[in-house]
Amino acid sequence: MEILLLERLVPEAQAWLEARHRIAYRPELAQDAAGLRKQLYNVQTLVLPRKVAVTREFLDFAPVLRGLARMHVGTDNTDLEACRERRIRVIQAINAHVRSNAEYLLASLLLLFRRGIGTSIKGERHAPATLGREINGSTVGILGLAPSAHALAMILSSMGAKLIGYDPAVHHTASSWQRLGIQPVGLQELMAQSDAVSVQVLYASRYQGFVNDKMLAHCKPGQVWVGTTRSSLFDADALARALADGRIEAAMLDGAEAGFAVRGTPLYEQRNLFLTPRLGSYTRESRVRASWYVAQRLHEVLTAPRNSGFEPILSASMGLDPVLPESRPAPLSDNAPLSGNAPLSDNTPLPGTS
Repeated sequence: MEILLLERLVPEAQAWLEARHRIAYRPELAQDAAGLRKQLYNVQTLVLPRKVAVTREFLDFAPVLRGLARMHVGTDNTDLEACRERRIRVIQAINAHVRSNAEYLLASLLLLFRRGIGTSIKGERHAPATLGREINGSTVGILGLAPSAHALAMILSSMGAKLIGYDPAVHHTASSWQRLGIQPVGLQELMAQSDAVSVQVLYASRYQGFVNDKMLAHCKPGQVWVGTTRSSLFDADALARALADGRIEAAMLDGAEAGFAVRGTPLYEQRNLFLTPRLGSYTRESRVRASWYVAQRLHEVLTAPRNSGFEPILSASMGLDPVLPESRPAPLSDNAPLSGNAPLSDNTPLPGTS
């Protein structure tokens, strides 16, 4: 079997692959570890959902595996070293969700600045008016320079926000700060000056509990927080205390891991904490971009010799607005209705499609 899909691509991308390769779509195997391992013996490439972890033991059941693809970003559930040793190419649509996550962060900021909108959306038609705030003239702290922060910075600058930023992995003299129009500051200064904080730190295990009591002690009272980073970045008890005493007026975080803010924890009691189930990256447009990127990379893996020289770990970043091969319809405009006839993920035509 050339391709085993446990997660569906958009119909056009999946049909494009089916015309060229032998494909099986078995989403039920994502819930059946034993059944999946029985199927792996002759699978050359896989498309896996986030919840399926790839370990050395997993790879022992896949002796001919050449490529492993995911529609999402993040490698914490994949043993990259084991993949490297076996020359298995790990494919991720790294930039497919940049715009959608940036728009999620913007929407969250607007909702928390204008809390009355959320009240009306919940159906309270005659609720008393809630005094809001404006992005224009506000100071927004950019905590973490993940790719979505680049898109968000451009949007917020155009709306008249003052941007300050900090990233534990980016030096304050890096050219990216100036290019994005963000003033680099120390962490304490970012906390003390920001009306709102947007968190999109590229997570690593060393950052577990990074947002803690010491950091939150310097919050400007009444801050709002939004974020798309892993919830492990937060010391949950410290965040609960900041939400309870007003240092943080409200927070909206996307994609919290299991156990975060569950019943019986201090965060569960905080009515000003809003959690969403990975909505930031879940748009039709980002799904189309990710599907075509994955389809392209799988085709490359399957049509190239095993000694083709592909870097086995993490395929290169994709472009946001790529050019289609000649055999595909023209790309949609920004305002066109979504049909799935969408751009591929970079400017390189596929072999055999012209």
